[in-house]
Amino acid sequence: MSLQTNKKRMLYFSAISLTDIVLLLLIFFLLSSSFIVQPGIKVNLPKAATGVPDEAKQITVSISSSEQIYLNSERVSKSTLGTKLRQLLAENPQKLVVIQADQDLSLQKAVEVVDIAKLSGAQRFMIATQPGL
Repeated sequence: MSLQTNKKRMLYFSAISLTDIVLLLLIFFLLSSSFIVQPGIKVNLPKAATGVPDEAKQITVSISSSEQIYLNSERVSKSTLGTKLRQLLAENPQKLVVIQADQDLSLQKAVEVVDIAKLSGAQRFMIATQPGL
């Protein structure tokens, strides 16, 4: 007795559903990668080969290329920076002060901000850089 099957082998492979999935994944990754931006003040950071982000509580001082100073995304003048830093450091003097200075800014201006922070009681400093050289 011979059994016959009505099922025939598929002679071609339909890649349409596979291309739909790949296209959807591509769109998902493109959209999600555009949301990974660092919010805040636009500062063109210098590059360094060794840079490790510190996840501890930190105070960010940003200096733009036009010498505008921002303390945690709030614009401050150079004269009020010391008092506001002193208030933030009163809770915890071990907080990390991250200096985000634009690479086109003169070194003297960045050193002046570091001096103000040091006189305000800051003990830990870090200069923010972009990864890679």
